[in-house]
Amino acid sequence: MYGRFLSALFLFLFVCTCASAQDALGYQKPPDDILKLVDVPLAPGVLMDKNKKRMVLLYRDAYKSIAELSQQEMRLGGLRIDPKTNIGSRTTYYTNVAVRDVKGMGAAMDVTGLPATPRLSNFSWSPDHSQIAMTHTTDAGVEIWLLDVASGQARQLTKATEGAVNANMRDVINWFKDGKSMLVKFLPQDRKPLIDGATAVPTGPTISTADGKKAQNRTYQDLLKNPNDEHNFEQLARSEVRQVFTDGRQEKWLPTAMYGSISHSPDGRYVMVNRIEKPFSYLVPYYRFPSVTSVYDEQGKLVQIVNEEPLVEDLPKGFMAVQKGRRYVSWRADKAAELMYVEALDEGDPAKEVEYRDQVFTLPAPFKGEGRPLVKTIDRFAGIDFATDDLAFAYDRWFDTRNTRTYTFNPSVGGEAKEISSRNYQDRYSDPGSFVEHRNEYGRYVVAVHDGKANLLGAGYTKEGQFPFLDEMDLASGETKRLYTSKLDGKVENLQDYDAETGQLQVRIEAPTDYPNYYFRNVKTNQLTQITNFENPFEALGKVHKEVITYNREDGLELSGTLYLPVGYDKDKKEKMPMILWAYPREYKDKASASQTTANANKFIYPYYGSPVYWVTRGYVVLDGAAFPIVGEGDTEPNDSFRKQLVDNAKAAIDAVDDLGYIDRERVAVGGHSYGAFMVANLLSHSDLFAAGIARSGAYNRTLTPFGFQSEQRSYWDAPEVYNTMSPFMHADKMKTPLLLVHGEADNNSGTYPLQSERYFNALKGLGATVRLVMLPKESHGYRAKESILHLLWEQDQWMEKWVKNKGRVRP
Repeated sequence: MYGRFLSALFLFLFVCTCASAQDALGYQKPPDDILKLVDVPLAPGVLMDKNKKRMVLLYRDAYKSIAELSQQEMRLGGLRIDPKTNIGSRTTYYTNVAVRDVKGMGAAMDVTGLPATPRLSNFSWSPDHSQIAMTHTTDAGVEIWLLDVASGQARQLTKATEGAVNANMRDVINWFKDGKSMLVKFLPQDRKPLIDGATAVPTGPTISTADGKKAQNRTYQDLLKNPNDEHNFEQLARSEVRQVFTDGRQEKWLPTAMYGSISHSPDGRYVMVNRIEKPFSYLVPYYRFPSVTSVYDEQGKLVQIVNEEPLVEDLPKGFMAVQKGRRYVSWRADKAAELMYVEALDEGDPAKEVEYRDQVFTLPAPFKGEGRPLVKTIDRFAGIDFATDDLAFAYDRWFDTRNTRTYTFNPSVGGEAKEISSRNYQDRYSDPGSFVEHRNEYGRYVVAVHDGKANLLGAGYTKEGQFPFLDEMDLASGETKRLYTSKLDGKVENLQDYDAETGQLQVRIEAPTDYPNYYFRNVKTNQLTQITNFENPFEALGKVHKEVITYNREDGLELSGTLYLPVGYDKDKKEKMPMILWAYPREYKDKASASQTTANANKFIYPYYGSPVYWVTRGYVVLDGAAFPIVGEGDTEPNDSFRKQLVDNAKAAIDAVDDLGYIDRERVAVGGHSYGAFMVANLLSHSDLFAAGIARSGAYNRTLTPFGFQSEQRSYWDAPEVYNTMSPFMHADKMKTPLLLVHGEADNNSGTYPLQSERYFNALKGLGATVRLVMLPKESHGYRAKESILHLLWEQDQWMEKWVKNKGRVRP
């Protein structure tokens, strides 16, 4: 009786707190049942050398601290930079490293010689995989450290106090072929002071102009906004490239410029360097600024400028639009020193009708003039897998039809390609898998060919379940033979790599309560050898019932979801419990693909920060990953009937679990993140299926993303009725269900500005809805700080306790 009184009193106090205009509330922690699943050590990341003899284990903390996220950050040109240390402000750091032999299951050896408080990132194997170079971030800046894998000994190569590394842009560490030195970008000596935009006195207004060309861009965030931003971006992007030797010596290699990507040719004789140029843009991120791509020799002498790209602000409309001229300039993996690039044959405009969309060219040293035509693709080029001197596989893709093709062609002579496959890339059941690759004589990955055959590894999704497979393809006939199908009872086996010579598969095996671990399986002898032994840190979920359920939507479309029952739930008694449904809508162009499921009940139960699975410890049924397909076949676009399909998906899911007898359908919550949050707001506005909702980091007014969103290519002016009908903000007066809105104050995702939640909350509050807005300081689209995540879980738990589990028992 006393416990019930305290529970009611707590709920009363919570209600009173929620009723105030703003809450002066510190960071809270969720109940112990949830807390003990959050504050657990992570298993290490695994790096294996090319011979699979040694394993490097990388350890990190599960979360950052709010103090770390509160350090100074500059958001410029699509980047987030710590201006003090000159590295990404949201970089994930590893705090310890260990080494062990792959075979034998022996104890790992802690690496010695590491800095006192390691903050390691940018790990890079040497060409022979005997060493790993990495960055260490200190208060003074970024340094280069080197690990000898065999001895487990680390040592310092550069000191930040004598010259800090610039890790703001891509390709921080680039090894030379001999493994004795690497190219590294350093801060220049002449860097000018950064401008504090908050205190700088303006010298004039910020002016943008348009010259009549259409520039229909997504609503990017973290863009440059004024001349001060331009100055700061330039200073933070400028680097001096030096050659750093493993004995600690340094030599200047290229003068100061705004360097982006750096890559060596496969034979190591040349280096391709991309350099960012002006003018900058206030409309697009830095990777669409003007750039020059050049090739240098090993001594840093210019060989040839191979591409000059202008500022790209005005692409044609559509997801398949690309710029004119050369793009995707890269090294061919199968040649010593030969470039490859792509050019659009439709001028980059998907609206133009042409026989072929793209053409790939190859350009050998000395990289002058036009390249030799290699292959044409009917749709937009999507990649090449090189195999032998006379065989390669090319791929294309087209969003509007969701189609992908595979071609074979002879890269030695180029010319006509043979189409061997054309399929819907959303059709997971027909996915033939990916070719097994190996390192060639240049250390680059190409298709592994043996006796005229190649192998493919596939995820193996079928209507009957998931059965990962290994196939062998006869390259002359194109016929395939199945060598291995995984059919483990109660487990799932992910196939990761294969050596045809030895018959050894590298696999990762997991079960709902067995943490994923690595194994070698020999397909010739079927011998299974375990090579890691990571323990399950979530023992509290050891007896949770998990299954994948299938059910039909009103129109007959088959759907699925992963069902979890509460800890200790008696399936025979079948007490009616509250439920939380978690989902994310996905668009399809055909019903057959939309009805497929990739859920697997045998996968490990991993309650990451955004997961609803925590609430099985609090007496809730959880339906996670409920299928929410939005289908538009033929000339009909999926979003033309978005709201109806959304509600039909939700009703089918609730009906299915209710028919099993597990839930009280009057006490069901719905939750989602990002586009899932958009889904939640729509469901609560246009149905009476739910007792409450949780919407995290969403967008609610589509007129604020007028040039497209998610998979919608049409602009607001093409389809205003779609934008208005789909926007929960436009229907705020229909909201009758309690809604918890959560958003990171520093959200960097395209379209999901924090303003979206703030304005939606104001509209709902003004119209009398029951709503709570939680803005998480310093957090981006995904949440990182431990304090934020614990508070998030507390907010969600309190919201559901009041409006779902105890629905109708306490009133404000």
